[in-house]
Amino acid sequence: MEKPTVTVTDQPPPYSATVPGAPPQPQPQAGGAPYPPPPPPPPGYTPYGAAPPNTTYLPNYGATTVIIPPQIIAVNACPACRVGILEDDFTCLGILCAIFFFPLGILCCLALKNRRCSNCGAMFG
Repeated sequence: MEKPTVTVTDQPPPYSATVPGAPPQPQPQAGGAPYPPPPPPPPGYTPYGAAPPNTTYLPNYGATTVIIPPQIIAVNACPACRVGILEDDFTCLGILCAIFFFPLGILCCLALKNRRCSNCGAMFG
């Protein structure tokens, strides 16, 4: 049994040939168009993409605008309850250092202060 030889000069079948079982293709009309022109649009119809008259049209390319409000940071606000204000409380040791070691004791007094919330009473060192 011999194999058929295929040469490079063989051409594919023409496109006008029909495939068995395929639906028939529309034949071009006299003007060359294969289909009749579409019916006219109904009255008052605006084609898709056309802007309404007398308005400015700004295209939106799928981008969205996200507005993030700024966070309000209150100075001296309590981080625990977020309602009260932090007040300075000096420790007994700091006050005694300020009295007995007067010039340098004031620095010790300022270093040994605690901050207390006026609302919840939380202490912060």
